[in-house]
Amino acid sequence: MGRVVVYELLSLDGIAEDPARFMGDWDAELDANLAAVIGRQDAVVLGRRSYDEWSGFWPTSDVEPFATFINTVPKHVATSTPLAHQWAGATVIEGDLVAFVRHLRDALGGDVGVHASISVARALLAAGEVDELRLVVAPRTVEGGRRLLDGLPLELELLESVTSSNGWLLLGYRPQRA
Repeated sequence: MGRVVVYELLSLDGIAEDPARFMGDWDAELDANLAAVIGRQDAVVLGRRSYDEWSGFWPTSDVEPFATFINTVPKHVATSTPLAHQWAGATVIEGDLVAFVRHLRDALGGDVGVHASISVARALLAAGEVDELRLVVAPRTVEGGRRLLDGLPLELELLESVTSSNGWLLLGYRPQRA
């Protein structure tokens, strides 16, 4: 049985939306952290907004280690409408998101990744279906945008805390189930 692992890029003030606003100074530790996370993932669940943005960028990208991974891994998209852009390995989730992810986690040997999809991550966190929360926190603040954890009362067990050479925080948490 796999695990559900949420991987999110955040600004120091907790903004998850539009990480291009706070990205910069990416370093080798961030690459190694990402490679370790995706190296255990056999599937990815994306929200519609992330799918639409990513399907226009990643198929022709050479940004590694993520490009090869995301272009070959099965991608399951939470949406109520057909996908406008085709992307290898992408399918629409039929039915309830939480039930689908439970089934997928139980069926896979590796992890189920949730990347960049704030609404999907929040829904799975609220349902108690996230096994690990991997946060990459930028040494920058930004004004405005959706926060990943607003309104989600969570108790988290710290699994890992590393500061990269450029000041990024690489955090791993296990949500505690009630």
